[in-house]
Parts: sequence; C-alpha cells; structure tokens
Amino acid sequence: MQGTLAAVFVVAGARQAIPSRSTLISRMPWTADFPGAAIRLIGIAELAGAAGLVLPAVTSIAPVLTPLAATGLALTMTLAAIFHARRHEYAAIPLTVVLFVAAAFTAWARFGPYTT
Repeated sequence: MQGTLAAVFVVAGARQAIPSRSTLISRMPWTADFPGAAIRLIGIAELAGAAGLVLPAVTSIAPVLTPLAATGLALTMTLAAIFHARRHEYAAIPLTVVLFVAAAFTAWARFGPYTT
C-alpha cells in the first residue's frame, strides 16, 4: 500500500508542479482560483511526501521520516477535502478520503517501531 500511495502522489504532484499555468487551468479548473506558485508548492509537497514514503525504507536512512511523510500527506488530504467541500465539488471528496485513510494507516503502522 505504501508504494501505491507514493505512486499516486508522484502522479498528482507532477500534474501540479510541472505543467504551465494554462495547462493547469485547462486540466484542473480549480487552479484558476490560486496563484501559480501556490499550486506548484502543493505539487512539490506531494512529490516530497511521496519520496518520504519510499526513500527511507529503500535507503535505510532516517526511517522515522516515513511516518512523518505519511502524516503530512494525511493532513494535505484533510485540507483538500475541506477545500473541495467548500467549493461543492463533492465528486472529488471520496478519492481524497481514500487517500487520507491510506496515508493515516501508513503513518500509524510506521510510527509503531519508533514509539518504544
């Protein structure tokens, strides 16, 4: 699940961090209501979160970063759900909730070894 979650956030982050402003607006109309820098920041944060889910396990360097990255992504999905609810974009909320649950479960499962 952790790898799948990371892959989803790589795709989502790249879709927000890389394209031009006009491409962003045509693909995701909600981006028209935000400055381009804010959208890029969200994309970069999602890419960093995806890296934090995978790289510590792969490299065995600072594995405590994995649950922290998962917690950050869960928070991001909480804010995304609130954002979509305020805009009455209810169709976007179920996927956001699924991603929140996956990120929260990953955080919970990975915090275990570090709490003793």
